[in-house]
Amino acid sequence: MKPIHVGLLGLGTVGGGTLTVLRRNAEEITRRAGREIRVVRAAVRNIDKAKPLAGDLPLTTNPFDVVDDPAIDIVVELIGGLEPARELVMQAIANGKHVVTANKHLVAKHGNEIFAAAQAKGVMVAFEAAVAGGIPIIKALREGLTANRIEWLAGIINGTSNFILTEMRDKGAAFEDVLKQAQELGYAEADPTFDIEGIDAAHKLTILSAIAFGIPMQFDRAYTEGISRLTRADVKYAEELGYRIKLLGIARRAENGIELRVHPTLIPERRLIANVDGAMNAVLVKGDAVGPTLYYGAGAGAEPTASAVVADLVDVTRLHTADPHHRVPHLAFQPDQLADTPILPMDEVRTAYYLRLRAFDRPGVLADITRILADSDISIDAMVQKEPGEGEEQVDIILLTHVTVEKNVNAAIAKIEALDSVAGKVMRIRLEELASK
Repeated sequence: MKPIHVGLLGLGTVGGGTLTVLRRNAEEITRRAGREIRVVRAAVRNIDKAKPLAGDLPLTTNPFDVVDDPAIDIVVELIGGLEPARELVMQAIANGKHVVTANKHLVAKHGNEIFAAAQAKGVMVAFEAAVAGGIPIIKALREGLTANRIEWLAGIINGTSNFILTEMRDKGAAFEDVLKQAQELGYAEADPTFDIEGIDAAHKLTILSAIAFGIPMQFDRAYTEGISRLTRADVKYAEELGYRIKLLGIARRAENGIELRVHPTLIPERRLIANVDGAMNAVLVKGDAVGPTLYYGAGAGAEPTASAVVADLVDVTRLHTADPHHRVPHLAFQPDQLADTPILPMDEVRTAYYLRLRAFDRPGVLADITRILADSDISIDAMVQKEPGEGEEQVDIILLTHVTVEKNVNAAIAKIEALDSVAGKVMRIRLEELASK
């Protein structure tokens, strides 16, 4: 059978890994796909730099040479960012080519437009590598769990943040020191904003939620909060209380809509996902039939991500000649069956909370605080008052609440911070039990 011809846009970390895996495992991949998958052209920024890896592979510095090449069946977009990636993907679709991408930013922001164009043209857009690197979480959600009504999912889907939080816990280090270490090790970019402020995780969560619940991509409605305000004291106190702090992406069906949120979260240390350390990723999915399932692995890196890219290439190759109406839909649900379920504002989300405040060590302070919480319909699950240091007049008070509504907590925090007996701001971290019920 005639080989499938592939054009690569980008031959950097992931592109290079993809070419390496395709070459190394060529025989095995051909046996799985039913025909050879052959890279016939690649677009790169610097031909001299790419030549040692590319060998005799034809190279160009103009990506449209690849997109417009009539001999190419599948375009693999690995350049990242929004433009020119979006223009290249749309041009490839217009040319009747299938697309494989690892670009979570592109899919989260422009996925609705891209999938509609692909549907109209009868081609496929595959994006397994856009979320959690080598973990086949999209395939699991889109196919393996298709019998289930997904109730919620929670994921550690940014390795940089997870590495930082692990180091803060294990070494008692400050956030700024660990961030610098992460940059030196290559885990964090020179500008780490997307990672540490939760934006990267929100891109991925947007994609997962669309597939889990059959809704359009809605990145602009995702609540996003990063880890830059976390202190080693909070990491330490959480540990003392039997919890670990992770940056989680959470999507959950609620009574009035869907929760879509990324933020630091306390998780009971006995949960498997709480023990995912370093730069690793994990996604916990709760289906009504199967119960909770956990997917764990490397969320980044050349070959783990290439593993997902090549898996998509095999899938597209297998279905290349199939009737477009009989392929797995891009977002698991048929395009005309996507729901318009609203995304809940963060004020309406229900969860439990960790609250840490600094208060003067004198009678009546706790009574004032607990009265404010009770007036806001917030019940306390646990409370710890630390001993004051030598010569100190203030103490740390840590409160764990039962599940309540976010807007009530916001109102209570404002009143607590207004007390003369409370110094500074209240530190609020959300808490999730992630139980199977």
